[in-house]
Amino acid sequence: MLRRTLLSLALVAASAAHAQTPTFKVTAIPDESPTELAKKAAPLIAYLEKQLGQKVEFTPVTDYAAAVEALVNRKVDLAWFGGFTFVQAHVRSGGKVLPIVQREEDEKFKSVFISADPTVKALADLKGKDLSFGSQSSTSGHLMPRHFLLQAGMDPEKSFRRVAFSGAHDATIAAVAAGRVAGGALNISVWEKFVAEKKVDPALVRVIYTTPAYYDYNWTVHADLPKATRDKLTQAFLNLKADTPEGAEILKLQRATRFVPSKAENYQGIEAAAKSAGLL
Repeated sequence: MLRRTLLSLALVAASAAHAQTPTFKVTAIPDESPTELAKKAAPLIAYLEKQLGQKVEFTPVTDYAAAVEALVNRKVDLAWFGGFTFVQAHVRSGGKVLPIVQREEDEKFKSVFISADPTVKALADLKGKDLSFGSQSSTSGHLMPRHFLLQAGMDPEKSFRRVAFSGAHDATIAAVAAGRVAGGALNISVWEKFVAEKKVDPALVRVIYTTPAYYDYNWTVHADLPKATRDKLTQAFLNLKADTPEGAEILKLQRATRFVPSKAENYQGIEAAAKSAGLL
């Protein structure tokens, strides 16, 4: 009876301790549809729960600014940022957010300009026509495409008849494919995914320009997150390998070969581009 009593007390204590463990909250910039973001998050969240030994919850946000504010104000513990949203959070928090990992692909990321207009063969052919970016706070869907347009001597507010913001990369593809705009700028990874999944016909919607490479997305935490948790989280991402079923699924959905360590210095070029474009 004593043994049963002690076991019951131990189970109650363990249950109480588990209940007191705070939920680890994760968010991501809404650069794709809510359905796609949820699909990408599900296996990663399950994996992180096992690695951290606590409940992990994905908390979607309505826009890029909300993702920044959520991490800066510690409403979430981990955020998937683009390079520009990381810079915004870094500035907004006074340097109190830290990028821990990025995909290997993010070390040399690119944007593409696409068009379904048969008269548009190059960037210069878009002059006087309608152009769509993604979200105003998107690195690959706005900031860096704008940066490279300016370098090519094309001021978006002067060179185009109208500049629109679709809100997300997949929405930009849809706007171009439907002929609502003559051209659109977006993340090369989303473009390649749409082509691979036959959601867009590259014979009808074509890439007319690919930008030079730059640093982009990362997973970022608040500096107040305990170092032990931060280290465990970082290692969990670095341990993802494509030769295991779990790792292969997560990496495929994240469109990553593997994750590598990241640092704030990687995004100095993004910050300079944002300041140069008057966006920061």
